[in-house]
Amino acid sequence: MTSTPAPGPADVAAPSIPSTPTSLGDHHPHHHAERSRVPMWAAVALTVVSGALVAVQSRINGQLATRLDDFAVAALISFGSGLLILLAVLAAWPAGRRGVGRLRAALRERRLARWMLLGGVAGAWFVATQGIAAGVLGVALFTVAIVAGQTLGGVVFDAIGIGPGGRRPLTVPRVAGAVLALAAIGWAVSAQVAAAVPVLLMVLPFSAGFAVSWQQAMNGRVRTAASSALAATLVNFAVGTTVLVVVLLVHAASVGWPTAMPAEPWLYAGGAVGCVFIAMQAALVRRVGVLVLALGIVAGQLAAALALDLLLPTSGHGVGLATIGGTVLALVAVALSSARRPARHTAPPAPVSPAS
Repeated sequence: MTSTPAPGPADVAAPSIPSTPTSLGDHHPHHHAERSRVPMWAAVALTVVSGALVAVQSRINGQLATRLDDFAVAALISFGSGLLILLAVLAAWPAGRRGVGRLRAALRERRLARWMLLGGVAGAWFVATQGIAAGVLGVALFTVAIVAGQTLGGVVFDAIGIGPGGRRPLTVPRVAGAVLALAAIGWAVSAQVAAAVPVLLMVLPFSAGFAVSWQQAMNGRVRTAASSALAATLVNFAVGTTVLVVVLLVHAASVGWPTAMPAEPWLYAGGAVGCVFIAMQAALVRRVGVLVLALGIVAGQLAAALALDLLLPTSGHGVGLATIGGTVLALVAVALSSARRPARHTAPPAPVSPAS
């Protein structure tokens, strides 16, 4: 093995641009980072792919919770299995271990605040809501509620500047994209809300979506400090698993444990899927910003959720024209929000003629 190993799957990420000191805990520049060379269109496309994987995980974890009749066990299986996968990768991959070392140094030197390691708490809440609500609402309806929270969170956290790329101004295309995405969500959900869907149950995934935007910002900052998507993803899963162990112990004390475990292997794949999309999002958020990341994930989630509910429905709610139209509108919103204004080129000043 050479002294500089090639990047592995968990560490494939856009090179980060140097961070600037902020009041949020990153007080020193990140000396060994360089500007991303990944084209914006490619980064946005990858956010859509990561969103599709979120919808796939929602289907898996929702089905596992339904089969177990226990959301807490399903959530812990998802996070715990992801953590085990990441620990195995870390043991085999020197670059990941070096990233963990850089992360420790950033914490020791106070270039990264310790509270920024808590993104996994939001991830634990998100996975728990998958088990509680996805099976009842259906993946499409569950996803539009998540999407609403993510869109609002993306606007707020970009305006605050809490993400690794700092404050991003709310330009006309970005605001229009967010408004269009919310309109898409309202359109997609309108028919199913009218069909006596438990609206209060939709508050859970909405709050989880808002929390996920914060999680993505925190994971992006950890990834920047460590220069390793693997290190950021490992921290996310370690924190989330710890939270879910506590939740499971409290939950089991009141309702007991599942009597049997399902035999289908695919029901236990949620953790592996989560490892992939969390690493992708941690790597992409600095390149595209929290809002565009959220909207790209929105488009991927809606498209994949729509496909899953059409091909493999699990709830009694049909997929109507409004849900399809809302999904298409969300894709348009992503394209609009990620568009950049053409650079203005000013004409050079006219040469001054010498005085006669």
